[in-house]
Amino acid sequence: MTRILTVVAGLFALALGALGLSACSPLALFDALGPRDGGGRLALKDAVYGSDPRAKLDVFVPVAAANRAPVLVFFYGGSWKSGAKEDYAFVGQALAAQGFVTVMPDYRLYPAVRFPAFLDDGAAAVAWVRDNIAALGGDPNRIVLAGHSAGAYNAAMLGLDSRYLRRAGVDPKAIRAVAGLSGPYDFLPLDEGTAREIFGEAPDKAATQPITFAGPHSPPAFLATGEADTIVRPRNTQNLAARLRAVRVPVQERVYPGLDHADTLLALSVAFRSKAPALSEMTAFLRQYAEERPSVSAARR
Repeated sequence: MTRILTVVAGLFALALGALGLSACSPLALFDALGPRDGGGRLALKDAVYGSDPRAKLDVFVPVAAANRAPVLVFFYGGSWKSGAKEDYAFVGQALAAQGFVTVMPDYRLYPAVRFPAFLDDGAAAVAWVRDNIAALGGDPNRIVLAGHSAGAYNAAMLGLDSRYLRRAGVDPKAIRAVAGLSGPYDFLPLDEGTAREIFGEAPDKAATQPITFAGPHSPPAFLATGEADTIVRPRNTQNLAARLRAVRVPVQERVYPGLDHADTLLALSVAFRSKAPALSEMTAFLRQYAEERPSVSAARR
Protein backbone atom coordinates (compact mmCIF):
# COMPACT_ATOMS: atom_id res chain seq x y z
CA MET A 1 0.00 0.00 0.00
CA THR A 2 2.84 2.39 0.85
CA ARG A 3 4.38 1.83 -2.58
CA ILE A 4 1.05 2.64 -4.26
CA LEU A 5 0.69 5.83 -2.26
CA THR A 6 4.23 6.85 -3.13
CA VAL A 7 3.59 6.31 -6.85
CA VAL A 8 0.36 8.32 -6.66
CA ALA A 9 2.17 11.08 -4.80
CA GLY A 10 4.95 11.06 -7.37
CA LEU A 11 2.53 11.49 -10.25
CA PHE A 12 0.80 14.24 -8.31
CA ALA A 13 4.08 16.05 -7.72
CA LEU A 14 4.85 16.00 -11.45
CA ALA A 15 1.42 17.42 -12.23
CA LEU A 16 1.72 20.11 -9.56
CA GLY A 17 5.13 21.16 -10.78
CA ALA A 18 3.83 21.48 -14.33
CA LEU A 19 0.79 23.50 -13.34
CA GLY A 20 2.58 25.97 -11.05
CA LEU A 21 1.33 28.06 -8.13
CA SER A 22 -2.33 28.05 -9.05
CA ALA A 23 -2.42 24.26 -8.77
CA CYS A 24 -2.17 24.00 -5.01
CA SER A 25 -5.81 22.81 -4.71
CA PRO A 26 -5.05 19.32 -6.13
CA LEU A 27 -3.24 18.74 -2.86
CA ALA A 28 -6.61 17.39 -1.66
CA LEU A 29 -5.83 14.14 -3.46
CA PHE A 30 -2.37 13.87 -1.98
CA ASP A 31 -3.60 14.86 1.47
CA ALA A 32 -6.33 12.23 1.35
CA LEU A 33 -4.15 9.36 0.11
CA GLY A 34 -0.71 10.08 1.54
CA PRO A 35 0.61 8.70 4.83
CA ARG A 36 0.46 11.02 7.84
CA ASP A 37 2.69 11.70 10.82
CA GLY A 38 1.34 9.90 13.85
CA GLY A 39 2.63 12.44 16.36
CA GLY A 40 0.07 15.16 15.56
CA ARG A 41 -3.72 15.30 15.59
CA LEU A 42 -6.50 17.70 14.64
CA ALA A 43 -7.78 19.28 17.86
CA LEU A 44 -10.06 22.07 16.57
CA LYS A 45 -11.74 22.58 13.19
CA ASP A 46 -13.31 25.66 11.63
CA ALA A 47 -12.73 28.05 14.50
CA VAL A 48 -14.00 31.48 13.44
CA TYR A 49 -11.48 34.33 13.63
CA GLY A 50 -13.33 36.98 11.57
CA SER A 51 -16.59 37.92 9.88
CA ASP A 52 -15.85 36.64 6.34
CA PRO A 53 -16.96 33.07 5.53
CA ARG A 54 -13.32 32.18 4.84
CA ALA A 55 -12.13 33.48 8.21
CA LYS A 56 -11.80 30.05 9.78
CA LEU A 57 -8.85 28.04 11.02
CA ASP A 58 -7.89 24.56 12.14
CA VAL A 59 -5.57 23.69 15.01
CA PHE A 60 -3.30 20.64 15.22
CA VAL A 61 -1.62 19.65 18.46
CA PRO A 62 1.13 17.20 19.41
CA VAL A 63 -0.19 13.82 20.50
CA ALA A 64 2.33 13.96 23.33
CA ALA A 65 0.89 17.29 24.38
CA ALA A 66 2.97 19.60 26.55
CA ASN A 67 1.46 22.61 28.26
CA ARG A 68 2.42 25.99 26.79
CA ALA A 69 4.03 24.55 23.68
CA PRO A 70 5.37 26.88 20.97
CA VAL A 71 2.77 27.92 18.40
CA LEU A 72 3.29 27.84 14.63
CA VAL A 73 0.87 29.61 12.29
CA PHE A 74 1.22 28.14 8.78
CA PHE A 75 -0.06 29.95 5.67
CA TYR A 76 -0.55 27.85 2.53
CA GLY A 77 0.15 29.03 -1.00
CA GLY A 78 -1.87 29.20 -4.20
CA SER A 79 -0.98 32.54 -5.82
CA TRP A 80 -3.43 34.27 -3.44
CA LYS A 81 -6.08 32.81 -5.79
CA SER A 82 -6.71 29.31 -4.48
CA GLY A 83 -6.22 27.07 -1.49
CA ALA A 84 -8.07 25.46 1.40
CA LYS A 85 -6.76 24.50 4.81
CA GLU A 86 -8.32 21.05 4.50
CA ASP A 87 -5.78 20.19 1.78
CA TYR A 88 -2.86 20.80 4.14
CA ALA A 89 -3.72 18.54 7.05
CA PHE A 90 -0.56 16.55 6.33
CA VAL A 91 1.45 19.73 7.00
CA GLY A 92 -0.45 20.48 10.19
CA GLN A 93 0.14 16.97 11.53
CA ALA A 94 3.81 17.01 10.52
CA LEU A 95 4.45 20.29 12.34
CA ALA A 96 2.43 19.21 15.38
CA ALA A 97 4.46 16.01 15.53
CA GLN A 98 7.53 18.25 15.85
CA GLY A 99 6.11 19.72 19.05
CA PHE A 100 4.30 22.83 17.76
CA VAL A 101 0.67 23.68 18.32
CA THR A 102 -0.02 24.39 14.66
CA VAL A 103 -2.66 26.77 13.34
CA MET A 104 -3.79 26.59 9.72
CA PRO A 105 -5.98 29.54 8.65
CA ASP A 106 -7.94 30.07 5.48
CA TYR A 107 -7.88 33.64 4.15
CA ARG A 108 -9.65 35.69 1.49
CA LEU A 109 -8.53 35.19 -2.09
CA TYR A 110 -8.53 36.98 -5.45
CA PRO A 111 -10.78 38.07 -7.16
CA ALA A 112 -12.80 38.78 -4.02
CA VAL A 113 -9.86 40.75 -2.60
CA ARG A 114 -6.45 42.09 -3.56
CA PHE A 115 -3.40 43.20 -1.56
CA PRO A 116 -3.39 43.75 1.40
CA ALA A 117 -6.66 42.08 2.49
CA PHE A 118 -5.10 38.63 2.89
CA LEU A 119 -2.45 40.15 5.19
CA ASP A 120 -5.15 41.69 7.36
CA ASP A 121 -6.74 38.23 7.53
CA GLY A 122 -3.43 36.70 8.57
CA ALA A 123 -3.02 39.31 11.30
CA ALA A 124 -6.56 38.62 12.53
CA ALA A 125 -5.73 34.91 12.70
CA VAL A 126 -2.67 35.72 14.81
CA ALA A 127 -4.88 37.82 17.09
CA TRP A 128 -7.17 34.80 17.52
CA VAL A 129 -4.13 32.71 18.42
CA ARG A 130 -3.04 35.22 21.04
CA ASP A 131 -6.48 35.17 22.65
CA ASN A 132 -7.38 31.47 22.39
CA ILE A 133 -4.39 29.20 21.92
CA ALA A 134 -3.62 28.70 25.63
CA ALA A 135 -6.81 26.60 25.92
CA LEU A 136 -5.27 24.20 23.37
CA GLY A 137 -1.90 23.93 25.08
CA GLY A 138 -0.10 26.65 23.16
CA ASP A 139 1.92 29.54 24.52
CA PRO A 140 0.63 32.87 23.12
CA ASN A 141 3.98 34.46 23.93
CA ARG A 142 5.89 32.03 21.69
CA ILE A 143 4.41 32.41 18.20
CA VAL A 144 6.28 31.71 14.97
CA LEU A 145 5.00 32.16 11.42
CA ALA A 146 5.66 29.96 8.38
CA GLY A 147 4.33 29.32 4.91
CA HIS A 148 4.91 28.04 1.41
CA SER A 149 4.89 30.15 -1.77
CA ALA A 150 2.23 32.89 -1.44
CA GLY A 151 1.86 31.73 2.17
CA ALA A 152 5.57 32.33 2.73
CA TYR A 153 5.02 35.87 1.47
CA ASN A 154 2.17 36.30 3.97
CA ALA A 155 4.32 35.02 6.82
CA ALA A 156 7.25 37.24 5.85
CA MET A 157 5.15 40.37 5.46
CA LEU A 158 3.44 39.87 8.82
CA GLY A 159 6.80 39.35 10.47
CA LEU A 160 8.65 42.20 8.74
CA ASP A 161 6.01 44.92 8.35
CA SER A 162 4.55 45.46 11.81
CA ARG A 163 1.62 47.56 10.60
CA TYR A 164 -0.68 44.60 9.98
CA LEU A 165 -0.26 43.02 13.41
CA ARG A 166 -0.54 46.39 15.13
CA ARG A 167 -3.77 47.07 13.25
CA ALA A 168 -5.11 43.77 14.60
CA GLY A 169 -4.07 44.72 18.13
CA VAL A 170 -1.11 42.32 18.28
CA ASP A 171 2.31 43.31 19.59
CA PRO A 172 4.80 42.43 16.81
CA LYS A 173 7.23 41.24 19.49
CA ALA A 174 4.97 38.20 19.93
CA ILE A 175 6.43 36.84 16.68
CA ARG A 176 9.66 35.08 17.64
CA ALA A 177 10.70 33.96 14.13
CA VAL A 178 9.44 33.39 10.58
CA ALA A 179 10.04 30.67 8.01
CA GLY A 180 9.41 30.74 4.28
CA LEU A 181 9.52 27.92 1.74
CA SER A 182 9.82 29.08 -1.89
CA GLY A 183 8.40 32.50 -1.15
CA PRO A 184 8.24 35.65 -3.32
CA TYR A 185 9.89 38.43 -1.34
CA ASP A 186 11.46 40.70 -3.97
CA PHE A 187 9.49 40.70 -7.23
CA LEU A 188 9.43 44.23 -8.58
CA PRO A 189 8.72 45.28 -11.27
CA LEU A 190 5.41 43.45 -11.33
CA ASP A 191 5.00 40.96 -14.14
CA GLU A 192 1.81 40.76 -16.15
CA GLY A 193 -0.63 38.22 -14.79
CA THR A 194 -0.96 37.21 -11.16
CA ALA A 195 1.43 39.74 -9.65
CA ARG A 196 -0.20 42.67 -11.43
CA GLU A 197 -3.71 41.40 -10.64
CA ILE A 198 -2.99 41.06 -6.94
CA PHE A 199 -0.64 44.00 -6.31
CA GLY A 200 -1.13 46.33 -9.28
CA GLU A 201 -3.57 48.67 -7.53
CA ALA A 202 -1.25 49.34 -4.59
CA PRO A 203 -0.20 53.03 -4.72
CA ASP A 204 3.23 52.25 -3.24
CA LYS A 205 4.61 49.18 -4.97
CA ALA A 206 7.68 49.01 -2.72
CA ALA A 207 5.33 48.59 0.24
CA THR A 208 4.12 45.29 -1.24
CA GLN A 209 7.58 43.72 -0.96
CA PRO A 210 8.82 41.92 2.17
CA ILE A 211 12.42 42.90 1.40
CA THR A 212 11.47 46.58 1.80
CA PHE A 213 10.85 46.05 5.51
CA ALA A 214 13.88 43.93 6.37
CA GLY A 215 15.66 45.79 9.17
CA PRO A 216 17.60 45.30 12.38
CA HIS A 217 14.42 44.70 14.38
CA SER A 218 13.11 41.96 12.04
CA PRO A 219 12.56 38.51 13.55
CA PRO A 220 15.04 35.68 12.83
CA ALA A 221 14.23 33.95 9.54
CA PHE A 222 14.55 30.49 8.03
CA LEU A 223 14.40 30.90 4.24
CA ALA A 224 14.50 27.90 1.92
CA THR A 225 13.91 27.32 -1.76
CA GLY A 226 14.53 24.75 -4.47
CA GLU A 227 17.41 25.17 -6.87
CA ALA A 228 15.14 24.13 -9.77
CA ASP A 229 12.23 26.43 -8.88
CA THR A 230 11.06 28.26 -12.02
CA ILE A 231 7.81 29.53 -10.47
CA VAL A 232 9.33 31.70 -7.72
CA ARG A 233 12.99 32.13 -8.57
CA PRO A 234 15.56 31.35 -5.85
CA ARG A 235 16.82 34.95 -6.03
CA ASN A 236 13.80 35.93 -3.88
CA THR A 237 15.11 33.82 -1.02
CA GLN A 238 18.72 34.79 -1.64
CA ASN A 239 17.99 38.54 -1.78
CA LEU A 240 15.93 38.61 1.40
CA ALA A 241 18.44 36.47 3.25
CA ALA A 242 21.27 38.77 2.18
CA ARG A 243 19.35 41.89 3.26
CA LEU A 244 18.60 40.43 6.69
CA ARG A 245 22.18 39.28 7.20
CA ALA A 246 23.38 42.78 6.27
CA VAL A 247 21.46 44.19 9.25
CA ARG A 248 22.64 41.33 11.50
CA VAL A 249 19.36 39.48 11.82
CA PRO A 250 19.86 35.71 12.33
CA VAL A 251 19.10 33.89 9.08
CA GLN A 252 19.36 30.29 7.95
CA GLU A 253 19.29 30.15 4.15
CA ARG A 254 18.88 26.86 2.31
CA VAL A 255 18.80 26.20 -1.44
CA TYR A 256 17.95 22.54 -1.88
CA PRO A 257 19.61 20.95 -4.93
CA GLY A 258 17.26 19.62 -7.59
CA LEU A 259 14.03 20.66 -5.87
CA ASP A 260 11.34 22.61 -7.69
CA HIS A 261 8.58 24.84 -6.38
CA ALA A 262 6.24 22.08 -5.19
CA ASP A 263 9.03 19.93 -3.78
CA THR A 264 9.79 22.23 -0.84
CA LEU A 265 6.21 21.78 0.36
CA LEU A 266 6.01 18.07 -0.38
CA ALA A 267 9.26 17.53 1.51
CA LEU A 268 7.27 18.21 4.68
CA SER A 269 5.23 15.06 4.04
CA VAL A 270 6.04 11.51 5.11
CA ALA A 271 6.04 10.31 1.50
CA PHE A 272 8.59 12.86 0.27
CA ARG A 273 10.63 13.64 3.35
CA SER A 274 13.71 12.10 1.76
CA LYS A 275 13.73 14.87 -0.87
CA ALA A 276 15.24 17.40 1.55
CA PRO A 277 15.57 17.98 5.30
CA ALA A 278 13.17 20.93 5.11
CA LEU A 279 10.97 19.79 8.01
CA SER A 280 13.76 19.05 10.46
CA GLU A 281 15.80 22.12 9.55
CA MET A 282 12.88 24.55 9.59
CA THR A 283 11.42 23.29 12.86
CA ALA A 284 14.82 23.19 14.58
CA PHE A 285 15.39 26.84 13.63
CA LEU A 286 11.93 27.93 14.74
CA ARG A 287 12.15 25.96 17.97
CA GLN A 288 15.47 27.59 18.82
CA TYR A 289 13.99 31.08 18.73
CA ALA A 290 10.56 30.14 20.10
CA GLU A 291 12.23 28.73 23.20
CA GLU A 292 14.48 31.71 23.90
CA ARG A 293 13.83 33.71 27.04
CA PRO A 294 11.39 36.56 26.25
CA SER A 295 13.92 39.20 27.28
CA VAL A 296 16.43 37.91 24.70
CA SER A 297 13.87 37.76 21.92
CA ALA A 298 12.44 41.17 22.74
CA ALA A 299 15.89 42.72 22.62
CA ARG A 300 16.07 41.88 18.91
CA ARG A 301 12.86 43.71 18.15
